[in-house]
Amino acid sequence: MVRGTPQERLYRQLVEEHHYLGYRQIVGEHLKYVAFSGKRPLACIGWGAAAWKVAGRDEYIGWTAEARKRNLSLVGNNTRFLILPWVRVPHLASYLLGQQARVIAGDWEKVYGHPVVLLETFVDKERFKGTCYRAANWVCVGETKGRGKYDRQHDHTEPVKDMYVYPLRRDFRRLLTEQEEK
Repeated sequence: MVRGTPQERLYRQLVEEHHYLGYRQIVGEHLKYVAFSGKRPLACIGWGAAAWKVAGRDEYIGWTAEARKRNLSLVGNNTRFLILPWVRVPHLASYLLGQQARVIAGDWEKVYGHPVVLLETFVDKERFKGTCYRAANWVCVGETKGRGKYDRQHDHTEPVKDMYVYPLRRDFRRLLTEQEEK
């Protein structure tokens, strides 16, 4: 994890230069990782707060509006995933997703005082097939409508994306649908 370290600058530079969406500071809760082989960077992975309302994910969880409002902080969103262009290692992407799944709940809890129990991501269907997510056992739960988070006029100007989720705990649904505060 590089958030809050001098290597966070490296993450920012690599994502800005090599990710098709560039770098954008993640607002709210977030973690940033750089995978290395020795001192050579291989990949950058960014995580942030979950999307507020996404039909496929919400139906998969079985969320009511109240449960979503109460428990959304328990979902982490994979905001950036970049294998650097000079890296050619078969299966590296799915391997890194597996490694992230092992550490992110603990890291999130250390930084924010609560875990995440479900991960989500959105894959641009025009650019990618989601192969690494499927290989890492993520579940495709539908597709977006192409609206994006700032589309208040229902213009549908964003690319349609596949939505994938990855439960970090077997009891994720129970934890995410709890109605009462603890």
